[in-house]
Amino acid sequence: MVNDLVFRELHAELAPSREAFDLVWTHCRIVCRIAEQLLAGQPRLDADLVRAGALLHDVGVYRLMADEHYIRHGLLGYQALRERGYPERLSRFCNHHTGVGLTADDVARQHLPLPPGDYLAETGEEELVMYADKFHSKSTPPRFVTAASYGIAVSRFGDDKAAIFTGMVDRFGEPDLESLAAEFQHPIR
Repeated sequence: MVNDLVFRELHAELAPSREAFDLVWTHCRIVCRIAEQLLAGQPRLDADLVRAGALLHDVGVYRLMADEHYIRHGLLGYQALRERGYPERLSRFCNHHTGVGLTADDVARQHLPLPPGDYLAETGEEELVMYADKFHSKSTPPRFVTAASYGIAVSRFGDDKAAIFTGMVDRFGEPDLESLAAEFQHPIR
């Protein structure tokens, strides 16, 4: 059973301000709720691992410096969790949820400020958290994102990335964003 309180305390410890905590912790809770909705159609996935991954996936946002590239938040989160003794299978959710996955070729071709390597979901649990994350943005103001909107946005990175996302939609389905938007008072765009 996932202990939300332990993860909430970790977020509070890492957050540089109450505003940062509220933004990131709320986002992680929303991603968890979306993942829980989608778990119903995925009986072979470890529900506790999905919940833990969803609640931890963005802890690296707190470690970003003002001038640092946002894409590094996954790597920073991975490092923060490993430093605290979290196991690899939980820490991986941090640096394996960006976009629809980053390949070593993406890192090199786009000159991304990441160590060379693949940052791809390797398990169904990692893929589900990566997918659920696409439906909520920490933008100002925070908002929910439809599958159609995200599909358009990801297509700018190539037809291959759009095809990966379409495959996720086919595999996991689309979440009910209306009820979450009403509960959290974030618009759907």
